[in-house]
Amino acid sequence: MAKASEIEPEQELDLIAVGAHPDDVEIACGGTLARLARKGYRVGIVDLTDGEPTPLSPGPDVRAEEARRAAEILGVHVRINLNLPNRRLFDTFEHRLALAKVFRRYRPKVVLGFGGKTVMASPDHYQAMLLTDAAVFYSRLTKWDEYFDGLPVHSITNQLSFAIGLHGLDMPEASGFVIADISSTLSIKLEAIRAYETQFPPLKARVFGAVEAMNRYHGLTAGFEAGELFLTYRSVGVEDLMHWASPRHSRP
Repeated sequence: MAKASEIEPEQELDLIAVGAHPDDVEIACGGTLARLARKGYRVGIVDLTDGEPTPLSPGPDVRAEEARRAAEILGVHVRINLNLPNRRLFDTFEHRLALAKVFRRYRPKVVLGFGGKTVMASPDHYQAMLLTDAAVFYSRLTKWDEYFDGLPVHSITNQLSFAIGLHGLDMPEASGFVIADISSTLSIKLEAIRAYETQFPPLKARVFGAVEAMNRYHGLTAGFEAGELFLTYRSVGVEDLMHWASPRHSRP
């Protein structure tokens, strides 16, 4: 697993997903990352904290190995842990810079991150959303070189958000929604989540059923066997309305 200080500037990624803790991204959008990786896109994960301590984990080394294994299962090209403080994650200037530097080094076209709060769960999720929003903005700011170790500015093309909500079917607040087809990678996503044995022991096996049910529900709404929900904050445009509306019957 790479550290921020070990990033190679020439190793660009198509997409980066940002989570507060190892396992956040797997639960929220692991199926999408797996499918994109299998399509040939270069995808990465940034964990803002190591997620420790947690009740059943012996320590951060074990959690890090679980994260490494999960990334391997998904086919993720790069996984970085910024080692910001778990349970005490806040949207500070220093934390914004740390994430913005990753964006400047890896130059992703798309960033995925938290959208909104995860009620009755870690408040780190909401702070991660604020940090990601700010870092996307900081990444493209000019005339601020003294804070970025000489890294060139980088403008991210689009930012989408995810919500980890497994206890209801209410849609989160957003300008619009996109459902990504994960019919072929749902089982891979579940396998990646199972890599976190310290977080999901047999006592918490219901989590896998909840994740699968939610993904199958979201997929059903879009005509897929399974799907992952993303929030978009700008209108989604189409060049060919017929290809979007009826891809099987559109002209080449």
